[in-house]
Amino acid sequence: MNTTKKLRLGPLPKTDSVKLTFACPVSLKADLDRYAALHAQAYGGAVDATTLIPHMLDAFMAGDRGFRRRQAKNEKATPA
Repeated sequence: MNTTKKLRLGPLPKTDSVKLTFACPVSLKADLDRYAALHAQAYGGAVDATTLIPHMLDAFMAGDRGFRRRQAKNEKATPA
């Protein structure tokens, strides 16, 4: 199976970052590690779960219509 273009998370952009620590279930960490291995295979660059997490969260939030609607409503309510 060709995994290229099959993963929801595409090639990773270069971004500025801030360090954030969180705890997750062991099963989620295992899934993240498997996803990282597939991502590396699909896009040809070694990547670990820690690198993927911010991009996954960004994609999740960008796709959350309720969050975007609320954010747009708050921006309209804030005077410029």
